[in-house]
Amino acid sequence: MRDANRKHLARLSGWAVAWAAVVLAAAMFVVADADDQYSDWSAAVNLGPTINTSSLDQGPTISKDGLSLYFHSSRPGGFGGTDIWVTQRPSVDAPWGAPQNLGPNINTASNESAPELSLDGHRMYFHSDGPGGFGTSDIYVSRRHNKRDDFGWRPAENLGSTVNTAAQEQQPCIFEDDATGVTTLYFTSNRPGGPGGLDIYASTLQADETFGWAVLVVELSSPFNDRGPGIRRDGLEIFFPSNRPGTFGFDDLWVAMRASTSDPWSVPVNVGPAVNTVSQEAQPFLSFDGTALYFNTVPLSGAGGFDLWVATRTKLKGRD
Repeated sequence: MRDANRKHLARLSGWAVAWAAVVLAAAMFVVADADDQYSDWSAAVNLGPTINTSSLDQGPTISKDGLSLYFHSSRPGGFGGTDIWVTQRPSVDAPWGAPQNLGPNINTASNESAPELSLDGHRMYFHSDGPGGFGTSDIYVSRRHNKRDDFGWRPAENLGSTVNTAAQEQQPCIFEDDATGVTTLYFTSNRPGGPGGLDIYASTLQADETFGWAVLVVELSSPFNDRGPGIRRDGLEIFFPSNRPGTFGFDDLWVAMRASTSDPWSVPVNVGPAVNTVSQEAQPFLSFDGTALYFNTVPLSGAGGFDLWVATRTKLKGRD
């Protein structure tokens, strides 16, 4: 894998490197103007053998209180190809417990992947390629009454044709705007009409609790593959994986900013070598306070499949 990634990096042309430098300068200007300011990211740390296995462990999302970590995995003991699992801890300083399968209300003989919790903890979004959908994979939602019951999820419901198509819809990311009350679902799709193979789309929640017609997020999409994002809780910073020019490996994590939730996103920039490698970084998720970035990548050692990792930063200045 290392050799293949090095060849991928070597193929980047001179114009692509220059382009990356330009967009880095642009993003630094936006970041400098943001009200919330953070330190640089630490070197990423593997979440360890309690969570990671020799199977595929991907798609992390963590509850608002930091005590439940959801992800999907192809490890033995599931119902299908990949299932959604949860690991818990009694406090944010305690180690994670052994992951447990969410059970048949969520998981099937097909692939359930990329869980995403709503801020209030009562809804979980994910995608599945099971039968009965509109396309090769669709986005679903499950609800629970007790937000502290990680095994109280009810049978999942398809989000419908305003979100899902005959193409591939995956990797949902939910943003609830405190200022406007608008809830936006971001996701990735290879439907016709975008600039590349996989692009980023957004759909807003309507008064009847259904999502409206999805639209392309032009600022985040490119002729390359741009995948499911993770957004900061104030909606002013968004991370997503892409293989656009300037990428170190197969996919890197990129970040864009905006001054308010009504403004367009800035030109995305590469998160940098503390997080990205010549491997494949994907499926980012930010903790509630914005100081921990969870994601998955293939270890450079070549051992095992995808593992879950976390990088951290310190909040230096903010409005809270």
